Amino acid sequence: MTQPAPAVPFDPVQAADDEARALARKLLTEASHASLSYTDAAAGVPGISRIAFGWVQGGPVTLVSSLAPHSAGMRAHPACAVMVGEPGERGDPLNHPRLMIRARAEFVAADDPARAQLREDWLEGHPKSKLYVDFKDFAFVRLHLVEAMMNGGFAKAFRYTLDDFRF
Repeated sequence: MTQPAPAVPFDPVQAADDEARALARKLLTEASHASLSYTDAAAGVPGISRIAFGWVQGGPVTLVSSLAPHSAGMRAHPACAVMVGEPGERGDPLNHPRLMIRARAEFVAADDPARAQLREDWLEGHPKSKLYVDFKDFAFVRLHLVEAMMNGGFAKAFRYTLDDFRF
């Protein structure tokens, strides 16, 4: 007697389509801040912080102070995650789209020749950071995408490939 094939669990997360890619692009390019999940350098436990955020030079970037715990956390444990998307003015906050990207943090060295252009591009979207962008304790961090998922509201969940973010 043959055993029946095991049931394949239902996966409610769909592959991103053109509409989902457009929504992700909108969320990423319009975001000026995000929620960052990181592993605390000293305690080794998860932490969450609000960070400045921008889609700069074709990828996610943040500017962080070495005084912030998430800076030490990303240096010790580069694996992190960022969430963009804000609740709308009305309705259930969970019905509004939000995008989670898993990433690996890479700090841009102060003497990196690419830093000058990164600084200029960053300031286009974050002009108020001109007050502190050149302080010695601040560094740019590129967040290299590993994978991403979107909850676009009720019954709208999407999984993205890295190719979906080539814009």
